[in-house]
Amino acid sequence: MEFSASRSDTEPDYPIVVLINGGSASASEIVAGALQDHGRAVIMGIQSFGKGSVQTIIPLSDKSGLRLTTARYYTPNGSSIQARGIVPDVEVLQSEIKEVKEFEHFREKDLKHHFDTESNGVIPTKEEAKQLDEESRGDYQLMRALDLLKGWRIFQGLKAA
Repeated sequence: MEFSASRSDTEPDYPIVVLINGGSASASEIVAGALQDHGRAVIMGIQSFGKGSVQTIIPLSDKSGLRLTTARYYTPNGSSIQARGIVPDVEVLQSEIKEVKEFEHFREKDLKHHFDTESNGVIPTKEEAKQLDEESRGDYQLMRALDLLKGWRIFQGLKAA
């Protein structure tokens, strides 16, 4: 069997970042691979699991079973996912995010008689930066994906040289 999608009634080309890791397997690998092959998303994280086959268990009369591989997964470009997985476009290893304490850095504003200026709205306040919950802000890979999307938005606003 072969399944195909059509272009009718598709959404605009939103920027997409897909996070994968060693726990990404099977259907999630197919989706990530398809988005990667079509140049539709940036894949970030670490190499996925590599579950590129469908296995069916056939019960036998002696109460044992036979495991039969009935299908294999391939990306649209014909690459097998089996044992290889999806290799991300941007490798981002999991890491711990350490919040920098305010007193660890000395800034201009800490000097006596510094000039005061009005904010032009470019620098986010601490409250704006904390729109995500505590657990999400501690996810290094998620934060790098958000950085990439923010960078994309910034580059869209720049004028060509």
